[in-house]
Amino acid sequence: MTAVTETRTLTYAEAVREALAQAMEADDRVFLLGEDVGTYGGAFGVTGDLVHRFGEERIRDTPISELGIVGAAVGAALAGMRPIVEIQFSDFTAQAMDQIVNQAAKIHFMLGGAATVPMVLRAPTGSGTGAAAQHSQSLEAWFAHVPGLKVVMPATPADAKALLLAAIDDPNPVIVLEHKLLYKQSGPVPEAASPARLGEAAVRRTGADLTIVATGVMVPRALEAADELAGNGIEASVIDPRTLKPLDARPIVDDVIRTGRALLVQEAPKTAGFMAEIAATIGESPAFGHLRAPIARLCGLDVPIPYAPQLERAAVPQTGDIVREATELVRRW
Repeated sequence: MTAVTETRTLTYAEAVREALAQAMEADDRVFLLGEDVGTYGGAFGVTGDLVHRFGEERIRDTPISELGIVGAAVGAALAGMRPIVEIQFSDFTAQAMDQIVNQAAKIHFMLGGAATVPMVLRAPTGSGTGAAAQHSQSLEAWFAHVPGLKVVMPATPADAKALLLAAIDDPNPVIVLEHKLLYKQSGPVPEAASPARLGEAAVRRTGADLTIVATGVMVPRALEAADELAGNGIEASVIDPRTLKPLDARPIVDDVIRTGRALLVQEAPKTAGFMAEIAATIGESPAFGHLRAPIARLCGLDVPIPYAPQLERAAVPQTGDIVREATELVRRW
């Protein structure tokens, strides 16, 4: 008999916290380190009361040194622990790129497989909070470009929990990018500690007229746009890669073969963004011969994120922009 798994409604932040707690309860090697993750509960309140539940040895407040934090995590992982790093803003990973790119990502390869780095790095990403240019970037393409790193972008509370659990279980370093605007969003989350599978995309909606591929906060915006488009007689599929690396390209390719049109949506700037990789993947696949329109990208502007709210919104795609671009793609072609 199959066990029934209870599902509750949690916020994205609560789902992350539950994953952390369940992983720490299941494995004494799992611990969390970062700036203000203890008594303060994290910059965005995600870690909450975990320090009271697990103590200061396992919820470790650190000095303000991202290089030192990640370096300590790499060393702990090599010594058999399973560290989870929280970086206050994904922008601050720039301070730790030597440890992320030259150490965590490469040690397994350089030592001929004799060592692994089972480290997770969590970081809030994206714009929308008025935090300006140094606290609002979308840097997923940086990490996806580096061999040895896995990159995850959960878009729902359920995925925030399941993908984080999968990242903690993985023997490789995994970057988990959590969008700030999603922390307060609610959705159904299974109570059981059931990891997802890294490298498995989710088809969020199926339509006949075009395929929308979106990541992070652009997934709910794409779904809102798809509802509006349906009211105008245009049926759109929405596909969420969930894991950028390894990328599960098959659902994307199959859907584009069926619809003949692809609109690729990301918050990050257009130039050299991850959607360029997905565009190339489509172009190099059997879907190319089924295209009825050029592959379209809707991305953030190639500008630093502005502080002024109206300029910040204008710098990244909104729901209305997705509706406009999708309508143009279908009507024109």
